[in-house]
Amino acid sequence: MKKLILNILLGLAVTVVVDAYNFRTVIIDPGHGGHDKGGQWGRVYEKHLALDTSVRLESHLRKMGYNTVLTRRSDYFVSLPGRMTMAKKYRNAIFVSVHYNYTWKQHVSGIETFYHSKQSHKLAQDVHRGVMRRVKVVDRGVKYARYYVIRNTNMPSVLFEGGFVSNSNERSRVKTASFRDAVARGIAEGVHRFRQGG
Repeated sequence: MKKLILNILLGLAVTVVVDAYNFRTVIIDPGHGGHDKGGQWGRVYEKHLALDTSVRLESHLRKMGYNTVLTRRSDYFVSLPGRMTMAKKYRNAIFVSVHYNYTWKQHVSGIETFYHSKQSHKLAQDVHRGVMRRVKVVDRGVKYARYYVIRNTNMPSVLFEGGFVSNSNERSRVKTASFRDAVARGIAEGVHRFRQGG
């Protein structure tokens, strides 16, 4: 009896792993929007950088054959619960939230990728590595966190931070379309690597 239960549990575990990789839709979540500007320095707003990067990410993913959903397509506010309501409408999907960083410590720079659940850890690793292959920046690593949008999804989910608007060198970099496109391409390649399971 114990052996039967163990085999059932192992089977369920395998099913969960297979389901995590068996997706065709990527929900792209551009952070902030509208009155919520996110991190800012002068007239450089995180909400604009996140949206532009997300639209570029959508383009790259569609060329790779994925279905995509954006939680916002222009500069308007969407609440965190509203983003989750939208995401939960889709099955066989993953969730990628795109942000840029800010801190009062102006010397701090680099990119980092956050996950919450075990099923999201590999997605975070693949996305992070994908971006690091495309851009030369400080690698702040893959980290566990309890951000609302990755804590309240029932699918593989990550929150990506593409650099610090509070750092003068990084701010100049993230303002360029070429950098944001490289970031978007790197995220897309990471997503594709995750789906391949390797």
